[in-house]
Amino acid sequence: MRRLSGLYPVVVLVVLMALLPLVSVTPEFWITLLNYIGLSSLVVLGLMLLTGIAGLTSFGQAAFVGVGAYVTGYLCLNYAASPWLTVFIGFAVTGVIAFCLGAITLRLSGHYLPLGTIAWGISLFYLFGNMDWLGRYDGLNGLPPIHFFGVALEAGRQIYFLIWTLVFLSMLALNQLLDSRPGRAIRALRGGPLLAESFGINTARYKIIVFVIAALLASLSGWLYAHLQRSINPTPFGINAGIEYLFMAVAGGAASVWGALLGAALVTVAKDQLQDILPRLLGSNGNFEVIVFGILFVLLLQRAPEGLFPYLQRAAALLRNEKTRGRTIAIDEKAAPLSNRALPSPGTLLLDVKKLTKRFGGLVAVNAIDFSVRAGEIVGLIGPNGAGKSTTFNLITGVLKATSGDVIFAGQALNALRSRDIVRLGVARTFQHVKLLPQMSALENVALGAHLRVDVGILRAALRLDRALEARLLAEAMQQLRRVGLEHLAFEEAGNLALGQQRILEIARALAADPVLLLLDEPAAGLRYKEKQALAQVLRALRAAGMTILLVEHDMDFVMDLTDNLVVMDFGVKLAEGVPAKIRDDPVVLEAYLGGFDDEGGLT
Repeated sequence: MRRLSGLYPVVVLVVLMALLPLVSVTPEFWITLLNYIGLSSLVVLGLMLLTGIAGLTSFGQAAFVGVGAYVTGYLCLNYAASPWLTVFIGFAVTGVIAFCLGAITLRLSGHYLPLGTIAWGISLFYLFGNMDWLGRYDGLNGLPPIHFFGVALEAGRQIYFLIWTLVFLSMLALNQLLDSRPGRAIRALRGGPLLAESFGINTARYKIIVFVIAALLASLSGWLYAHLQRSINPTPFGINAGIEYLFMAVAGGAASVWGALLGAALVTVAKDQLQDILPRLLGSNGNFEVIVFGILFVLLLQRAPEGLFPYLQRAAALLRNEKTRGRTIAIDEKAAPLSNRALPSPGTLLLDVKKLTKRFGGLVAVNAIDFSVRAGEIVGLIGPNGAGKSTTFNLITGVLKATSGDVIFAGQALNALRSRDIVRLGVARTFQHVKLLPQMSALENVALGAHLRVDVGILRAALRLDRALEARLLAEAMQQLRRVGLEHLAFEEAGNLALGQQRILEIARALAADPVLLLLDEPAAGLRYKEKQALAQVLRALRAAGMTILLVEHDMDFVMDLTDNLVVMDFGVKLAEGVPAKIRDDPVVLEAYLGGFDDEGGLT
């Protein structure tokens, strides 16, 4: 999806890019155009991470370009500061602004988030144009060139190498970041907070991180732009430019490192050509290219919502006769294993639910439920649709907060804890509706479950200093796939797997968290008979290895021969509790399943 697809084409591209300005017959216009493509690529790379990967739409990135440009312009003109010093000061100023704006804006969701980015993007644009010390709308002029080992990078051919070196280094760093533990956490943001938080990922923190990284890349572009142009004014940093950058990201492929480069090149070249061709065709000057871009944008969203680069990837795969699959990763079988928790002795009281109640307004979804789970057991929480099983499950895992009652795990109250804190204690879960990252391989999805078992920072991952820990983490993920019988599908994209395989893959991901208690939310839902048999076999093997399992299910046939104890719910209350043989003949349970009605619209 986003990774370097092969070394050979990369080397060829880099060599061609390096030779182009050295050839005297290369038109100066081409060099200028390539410089602007490079500047745009830096901004779009940030949008790739922010919008394409993390799913956070921003129209305001041009304002951060302006921050980087104005910081260097002001300091160079008023304090004779070295441009090399101002780039780092620009990073500091941009980082502080981005952190503050992100802390406010990223609390928004849905369409409110992009509207929020438009608001502060416009605000910063007018700030640039109304401050006397920034030259108001006339801007700042006469900026010094960047000097590199005594050579002034004044001409376009000279600064070209600096621009494209920084572009390729940024691409490499982001590519390496996305192939790491924090990279998987960033990709998990797109799957929603429920998925990410359930495996210990602090979604608010990672949103701020990607927001700041995108802003820093925009600031770097602004620094280069200021010293390329040698003058700055607010015009290139307005909301129109922000929309254009976002269009570049969408056009190339918002979830791809190479798509960022492709989108920047396509839009920059198309814009230049349209500005030249349209006046000739229409016989007058005007911003006709804006109209054409609007039409092209609508068509692109209709015909190629993933951008153009994925089509190029698929075409290349067809030419090579390759199947769509995740990237094959060399697994180091000799990597030191990750540390494991000690499982409690069989029969130890592990989970104790006391008078657990949840009200949604006047509706009592769960009413004073009591039950317990002991180590080494498979306990089934069953009932018809609408019984409140999944609501109880979400109360235990911290997704919902209880109105009253207590959930005690290994002697610790869970009521006030968040999902990411609960998984840290040794409680892992699956979901009623499968929640996988479909374009990631099965191996990477499982590795996401082990997020809390290693600690790797953003900078360390981007510089590829995390390889030893990454090898251990991937080896653990492969071990869990073997444990559930899916090792042969390790490099398949998760979205290509059958439903039964996806549900077992979710179990492998939960096991990668090294849980003491495994909570499965309707794992047999939608499965065929043989798939249910395979799932039951996996769960029996886990119990034999000492794993404790709480199973939410409404299929009595599936749980009768599998569980050690059953808790039956209906309309939010506990009807019965006991061994399967007792529950099978309980008249109250039979009435709930056979004599009641199936409330498809109720809580499950």
